[in-house]
Amino acid sequence: MFKKVLSLMLVLCMVFTLAALTGCQDKDKSTDDKIKVGFIYVGPKNDGGWTEAHDIARQELEKELGVETVYKESVPEEKGECAKQIENLISQGCNVIFTTSYGFMEATVEKAKEHPDVKFFHCSGDQRLDNLSTYFGRIEEPRYLSGIVAGLKTKSNKIGYVAAMQIPEVIRGINAFTLGVQSVNKDAKVIVKWSNTWIDETLEKEAAIALLDEGCDVIAQHNDSTAPQLAAQERGAFAIGYDLDARDVATKAYMTAPVFNWAPYYIDQVKAIMDGTWKSSDYLGGMKEGVVDLAELTENAPEGAKEKVEEVEKQIVDGKFTIFKGPLKDQSGTIRVEEGKEMTADEIWNMNWFIEGVEGKLDK
Repeated sequence: MFKKVLSLMLVLCMVFTLAALTGCQDKDKSTDDKIKVGFIYVGPKNDGGWTEAHDIARQELEKELGVETVYKESVPEEKGECAKQIENLISQGCNVIFTTSYGFMEATVEKAKEHPDVKFFHCSGDQRLDNLSTYFGRIEEPRYLSGIVAGLKTKSNKIGYVAAMQIPEVIRGINAFTLGVQSVNKDAKVIVKWSNTWIDETLEKEAAIALLDEGCDVIAQHNDSTAPQLAAQERGAFAIGYDLDARDVATKAYMTAPVFNWAPYYIDQVKAIMDGTWKSSDYLGGMKEGVVDLAELTENAPEGAKEKVEEVEKQIVDGKFTIFKGPLKDQSGTIRVEEGKEMTADEIWNMNWFIEGVEGKLDK
């Protein structure tokens, strides 16, 4: 009898031990599978533009999925520094990393190769791996619409554009904006000044002032701060912002802005990782998908702009309007896109020439 009891006790002990071990394994597995998301920002998180739009989306990601997130702000677009910050995020346990500026591409690709167990996402890049996706928005769509607003507003027919870097992303935005201007005002010119930086309030304001000194009465921008809008306000001119709706910053100048909404993409991708359905991809969403939009027009916008913008916006969303459709000439008057033809997605993505009507130089 004693042997039977002892045997039963041994069996029960083994069962409880196995259950405990299994529980520990499940706990370890749960810990291993925990998602922690890191972000690399090129500017401060409250820059009033590009980085702040990403950070708002980061916060929405946390709220929606309950995942932990961390970020590194004001990281230089220099391979060594970016790589260092990526490694820092990984050392903190991040297994999903978003690098949110074009100049982070080289470091992101390198670290994705070194850490195949980490999922990487690079904003505006064009290099992908099994664990590295790229993503961006068709910001040229609301850029075009903002051009309509500027074209209807200007009295001098000189519209200034403070531009960051001489890369296709910026160039196609300037071209789309100019086409929007020309659709309602054939006499208007878009004059470009380069700041050669994504965010430097001093340089951006200086460029805006130089444009205002040339007689521009509307200032647009592809930079991350609100400095050009403030410069316009100080001179009694008007402004088109970028990245984020900043209507409370330059209240007497600001009319609207092409804006990004990254939250749906971030939530969708992290959820797919959690579900085990994620695959590397190249994402490019437009106004139809809600990734980009034109901020609501303020009372500074010209009469008739709201109706015209809504009309063209509907055509864009319905797929009935194409921005880069011929005939399109470059600055020299040479036909680049024949009448009736549309630029391919690859041609738009790699655009490196200005259309007729843009006053500004590109370093070749």
